[in-house]
Amino acid sequence: IDPCPGVCAPSADCSVRNHIPTCTCRPGYIGDPFTACTLKPLTIEPVVSDPCDPNPCGPNSNPPRTIGDRCDCSCQPTMIGSPPNCRPECLVNSECQSNQACIGNRCIDPCPGLCGVNAQCRIKNHVPICVCLQGYDGDPFIQCNLVPTTPAKPEIIDPCRPSPCGINAKCTERNLAAACTCLPFLFGD
Repeated sequence: IDPCPGVCAPSADCSVRNHIPTCTCRPGYIGDPFTACTLKPLTIEPVVSDPCDPNPCGPNSNPPRTIGDRCDCSCQPTMIGSPPNCRPECLVNSECQSNQACIGNRCIDPCPGLCGVNAQCRIKNHVPICVCLQGYDGDPFIQCNLVPTTPAKPEIIDPCRPSPCGINAKCTERNLAAACTCLPFLFGD
């Protein structure tokens, strides 16, 4: 004989162990399986909203941090502006002062380390130009060397060039001065 009929409450299952009926509430039900099993009430999880989801920080920003009920955003170290408008300092040279260049999205002096020994850097419209120092010559990107100075040769002055003598007169040099004499068979002053 089956000992289960009428022993368990509705929505309960009966099983026999050692000729003794055992009742258990069905899955999803709770209560006393011998008197009444009722549907387990649904537990409503509290809705927890994340102020950082979706991410309000925008591009070029650090990962957002939730602080209490607000989202904290900050720009990456190399960026300027404030979230959500973090941006590089520059993208092209024209966004920098004329004595700077846009290198790695930063406005910086393009000269350091560019020119060689005994050369100086000048910036013209964002472009670095290396030139040798005055009195030096060579490749300004590698090394400029001192230009050797040779003493100027004394200029030899010929007192008869151009000739200070008149027509039909011959110029000869005497003691670094011009001396004029008439040509043969001619006379005068």
